[in-house]
Amino acid sequence: MSEVPEGWNLSGIVRNPPRPSATLMITRDGDEGVEVLLCHRVESMPAFPGYWAFPGGGVSRVDKAAVSKIDGLELTHAAVMREIVEELGLNPVNGVLEVVEETTRMQVVEDKSNWLPAVLKGKISADSTGFRLISERTTPPFGPMRFANSFLHIHSDGEVSLSGQTEFDDFRWSRPEEIISEWKQHEIKVAPPIVTLLMEVDRCLKRTDENMEEVAIDLEIRKPGRRAILFAHGVEVVPVPTATLPPADHTNSYLVGDPEGEYILVDPACRTREGMEALAMAIERHRGELIAILFTHSHSDHLADMGLLRELTDVPTWGSVETSMVVDCQRLLEDGEVLELGNQEWTVLITPGHCPGHTCLISAAGLVAGDMVAGIGTILIPPTNGDMDEYIAQLERLRGLSPNLIFPSHGPVIPLPDKKLNHYIEHRRKRHLRVLDAVNNHSDLELIADTAYSDSPDAPMMLAIDQTLAHLLALEKSGEVTRRAQSWFVN
Repeated sequence: MSEVPEGWNLSGIVRNPPRPSATLMITRDGDEGVEVLLCHRVESMPAFPGYWAFPGGGVSRVDKAAVSKIDGLELTHAAVMREIVEELGLNPVNGVLEVVEETTRMQVVEDKSNWLPAVLKGKISADSTGFRLISERTTPPFGPMRFANSFLHIHSDGEVSLSGQTEFDDFRWSRPEEIISEWKQHEIKVAPPIVTLLMEVDRCLKRTDENMEEVAIDLEIRKPGRRAILFAHGVEVVPVPTATLPPADHTNSYLVGDPEGEYILVDPACRTREGMEALAMAIERHRGELIAILFTHSHSDHLADMGLLRELTDVPTWGSVETSMVVDCQRLLEDGEVLELGNQEWTVLITPGHCPGHTCLISAAGLVAGDMVAGIGTILIPPTNGDMDEYIAQLERLRGLSPNLIFPSHGPVIPLPDKKLNHYIEHRRKRHLRVLDAVNNHSDLELIADTAYSDSPDAPMMLAIDQTLAHLLALEKSGEVTRRAQSWFVN
């Protein structure tokens, strides 16, 4: 991702309203205190693969039909009850989760539309007794698809069965503090809204001597919403509106380091007061000490209006030698140096290719990747100062480090780093070969681009030409093609 190329029209970005969804936090009384049910999402899921999550999902037409036919049934309750029949084989009856008869459950697994007829025939209950709405949270703006999610709660044991469904491959009952402890050690992956909700539940349980009913009533009254977006322990993201490459329209700024000690602010790309105030709120609620600002590179969608930024903080600025040529940096970062941020250590990686002096950070939590990869959209390699071969080499270097997660500058957290990096490397290599093959038949840049990108008819022609030129320059550097005037030829 880079700044928006000249001629791009951002007015074409249209954000659809968030889709309604519902999630159910199920708790029970365990031997050592209140336990929460978490389910492990299979790695083929499009959202949060390999993460531990609550059951639930998007509101469907079946749920809307149920509301029209069953008096007093709420839409989110219908969605959650249908989902837990499918995913867990459970059904709430008078506030208690009961096992659904297997044949009926499998019919719903095979086709969700079978849920409503089963309810109307009395085979499944639509009794939402014991449900409480404890939080409402909307997906942050960097997501490719946004949801307005209602978090419901019920306190009841249940004999969970994962047979037949394909979303979860494991489940566990654990105390909230155990889940949070494992998450802090980067031993498990938990979706950001669930992490912060479990932190709230844990605080309330300790205050009420493990009285979950009192906690649920309190949460139902307060309905705590989203504050921090925690991609990992010591990695909080603040989406800042920027003029970047569509479909992204935000740059992720990160608070990186010890949540109780020293931390840095990465890419505070605020150019409006709205962006500055979002960062100010994050810094104000952070319990640590901000010691520096770090810019990953010098593209405009990562840099701030320094006047606005200095209203926010006067801490020193860090960056690579190349970045310091564009923005004043009081500390020049070198490849391999270790930043001690409270009780966390982050290693500096200088990863040119997308931009000279491009900088990443890596720790046990994962990789703060800047514009090496994106969670939404694509990464441009500018022909002016980028280097396609170097970019691919740096992707291979990052793959060799096997990061736990990737925290990109654009889009959501990347949960399967190896898969993403392999895709990027393979994609760029294939495009490299397509460009070289196109030069066998054409010498004009636009014709080469049209041929090389014939497999991507939706790619804007300007982008295709821009990236074709980046590949050609790399091929010229390696001696595989030659440029004469405005024409290209295979050597």
